[in-house]
Amino acid sequence: MKVLFVSSEVVPFAKTGGLADVAGSLPLALERLGAEVKIMMPKYAMVKVKGQKTVIGKNLEVFFIEDERYFGRDELYGTKFGDFPDNLDRFAFFARACLGLAKKLRFKPDVIHCNDWQSSLIPVYVKTLYGDDPFFAGVKTLLTIHNLSYQGLFDKSQFSSTGLGAELFTINGLEYYDKISILKGGILFSDFINTVSPTYAREIQTKEFGCGLEGVLQKRSSDLAGILNGIDYDIWNPATDRYLARRYDLSSSRRKVDNKKDLQRTAGLPVSAAVPLIGIISRLADQKGLDLIAAVINDILKEKVQFILLGTGDDMYHALFTTIAKTYPKKTSINLKFDAVLAQKIYAGIDLFLMPSRFEPCGLGQMICLRYGTIPIVRLTGGLKDTIEEFDPKTHRGNGFTFEEYSSRKFLEAIQRALSVYKIKTVWEKLVKKAMSYDFSWESSAREYLGLYKRISGR
Repeated sequence: MKVLFVSSEVVPFAKTGGLADVAGSLPLALERLGAEVKIMMPKYAMVKVKGQKTVIGKNLEVFFIEDERYFGRDELYGTKFGDFPDNLDRFAFFARACLGLAKKLRFKPDVIHCNDWQSSLIPVYVKTLYGDDPFFAGVKTLLTIHNLSYQGLFDKSQFSSTGLGAELFTINGLEYYDKISILKGGILFSDFINTVSPTYAREIQTKEFGCGLEGVLQKRSSDLAGILNGIDYDIWNPATDRYLARRYDLSSSRRKVDNKKDLQRTAGLPVSAAVPLIGIISRLADQKGLDLIAAVINDILKEKVQFILLGTGDDMYHALFTTIAKTYPKKTSINLKFDAVLAQKIYAGIDLFLMPSRFEPCGLGQMICLRYGTIPIVRLTGGLKDTIEEFDPKTHRGNGFTFEEYSSRKFLEAIQRALSVYKIKTVWEKLVKKAMSYDFSWESSAREYLGLYKRISGR
């Protein structure tokens, strides 16, 4: 099975979000299963590889599309003031360049696996501009939607930048409320569409989560599925994590407390094994449920707890948590920044992790937490619903604490249930061990993708 994997960001070369983690892990898992995979991505200024190619895994080639005009910038998609105004030109060029490079390399894939709007013109081009090219005859396309809210919307005056005929700017083409939607084009022209969790695949066909594209997705429902993301267990492994004060595994889970104490010292919090330590690592935005955290944070901190936050985002939340830090200096550690080392320490050191998202296509934080024996408190949406089940202290069924109604009251109740179970040490220790026993590595998800490729290509 030959797969061309196209992504606008790939770990470890360039990253703004979870897409990069997937693009850096899934192809490696596919290679281990015997697929022949090549990755293509833009060569941004942050990419430090010399030349246009490197190799990861055993023999997985990563090719960089290079053009100083479009990609020689410090940021990937824009600055804090907004998106780059020429993003359509940039990623239309990227799509055409990927197809041209595949042809130059004589690498005819069975499937081109596209990701999000930045590569969504590829399925359109394969069936239009390259429709009569014998090289692409029989080549199938898969589009993975990592987050439907990012659609690649542009003013209709820029449509000529796509290189497509005006007949495609219609309601049955790339037109979206008198704008261009690149993602819509990918949805309509790809041979199959998938999302990063089964629940999110169902949610995006509803008005609440469909971002205006629910009708288009409903029409393609027979060609739409959800495959849960995984995480790289070589990277996220408390038994080998070099940033931890003390490594541990399922058989030595009690050592986790040493990392809690180390985190407390690092964060300037009073060192106490007994006090529950609650944490969040997140982009500070409404989508992540930060408005719910804002509503309950004072109630939480009235309890005998500690709270640590790591992340950046909206100014209103920066101001809020700066005030919280001043109000509760001995109970909180507010870190308004990105710090990869501190993130590892938080996952291993905290007891409870908050993910009260409005929507969450998949979510990786809850999977990482389980790997480290940290218990998630989540809202039942998207991938959170597919991975976390309410813990019952009597039957010991479940692996976290959940709520469904998007309200601060329900969120607070879930936190209070978690804190009540935390007090029962024998039960809590069993929950930690159970959490660590789950397997959300990429292998099972990669097998699903391999099966999907075979289904799409007929091979």
